Amino acid sequence: MPFNYDLDFHSLDFRQHPELYRVGKGEQGVLLVQPYKGEILPHWRFRTAEVARESSETIYGLFEGYLKAHDFIGADMARKFLQMGFTRARRYANHRGGKKYDGPVPDDKKGQSGAHGREELPRSPEDPVKAEAAAIFKRKWDRAKQHPEYLRQRAEFEAQYGK
Repeated sequence: MPFNYDLDFHSLDFRQHPELYRVGKGEQGVLLVQPYKGEILPHWRFRTAEVARESSETIYGLFEGYLKAHDFIGADMARKFLQMGFTRARRYANHRGGKKYDGPVPDDKKGQSGAHGREELPRSPEDPVKAEAAAIFKRKWDRAKQHPEYLRQRAEFEAQYGK
């Protein structure tokens, strides 16, 4: 099932209401779903390779902890933060200052990813520091999304609550 952006994310606790969570595509909901956003976001950094390594290892540790606790939503959110570490670091590697699209995000699309009709800005020469940070997150993200216990819990979650 697609990610539902119409929920009241300011007051909703997905640990108490797992039936409302949807995996969605990619990083959907990564900065909305509580309490996981609050637990993971403080550890998410990608400024340098060293910072990205520490951040990705910490988030991967949270991922494993959520799996051990049979908290699929937490594990999925940690996986999304690892993915976002890769995509944001790549964006900064390709676009100096991190701005990929021209113009503001339309009001009805805030919180969602994508161009939404905006033109992509020209790429800058690749920033090797951000490229290495992206590669570090990519390795952890790949490891997380292929983790056998993550795949088992995801299948169980989708069977219980629907795709």
